Amino acid sequence: MSARKVPKTLLSICIPVFNEEENVPRIVPAVDAALAPIADRYDLEFVFTDNHSTDRTFAVLAELARSDPRVRVIRFSRNFGYQKSVLTGYLNARGVCAVQLDADLQDPPELIPQMVEAWERGARVVYGVRESRQEGAVVTFLRRAFYRVISALSEYPLPLDSGDFRLIDRCIVDVLAATPSSHPYLRGQIAGMGFEQVGIPYDRNKREYGRSKFPLRAMMGLAIDGIVSQSIIPLRISTYTGLVVAVLTFLAIIGYVMARLFFDVDWPPGFATTTVLLLLSISLNALFLGIIGEYLARIYHQVSHRHAVIEEQRLGFDGQDD
Repeated sequence: MSARKVPKTLLSICIPVFNEEENVPRIVPAVDAALAPIADRYDLEFVFTDNHSTDRTFAVLAELARSDPRVRVIRFSRNFGYQKSVLTGYLNARGVCAVQLDADLQDPPELIPQMVEAWERGARVVYGVRESRQEGAVVTFLRRAFYRVISALSEYPLPLDSGDFRLIDRCIVDVLAATPSSHPYLRGQIAGMGFEQVGIPYDRNKREYGRSKFPLRAMMGLAIDGIVSQSIIPLRISTYTGLVVAVLTFLAIIGYVMARLFFDVDWPPGFATTTVLLLLSISLNALFLGIIGEYLARIYHQVSHRHAVIEEQRLGFDGQDD
């Protein structure tokens, strides 16, 4: 009598892609080889989210989905951005946990078994911490500076030198699904959820094929999204600036009045009045804009519940292929 086969746990690998035709064929074999030590306990699924690639990426993915039933592909109707691509992968993952992995394999799949071990010990989020990266000194400096600035501005601590290479538990996926955002910044959103979160240091590999899809303009956009989504301190700065200017204006008014009444200072006609009115209007504008900003920040937090992407095609989804 044969022994009953024990079902394996499903682990989801989420891969956002955009013009990665050279890298896509390498991903599944690389992950299979890296996860061989835990293959006796875990089954894999691969969720590719294609940001409307303009090369042969989708054709390569379609062939991969036909030959490997573990592969599922979602193609967007246009490029909706990296963060939405990552989020869509998470929300379509079926595993008990999901790992985000970039298609260029600069983040080593060999680290995933360590992430799984940390998750098995109770961590709900396991993220990679980049100790070194194969890129220019200026870009590295700017990245490190950004991580520290946004952590200082954030309402809660953010992991330093950590990108989107991470493992998240199913409970984190459920929270992301329940609280969608029109401009997601997943590093901050996930860090702010709490739970036990563990970092694993690693050295980031050099890209072997293709070009980076993150030029300086895209990095600046992500930085702005991160700061705006993580903090209302910039708005507070405007409020405090308005208060300071208002106080200085009030002191200037007193100074002008005292100089005129007690020291008989002969100002040019209309000088004092024009100066006081100008300073007062500037200070009031700054103050009220800051106050309006505080309310807008709260309205933004209430209404930003959309992360919508438009799907053009699905492959590998049972009964849903189009």
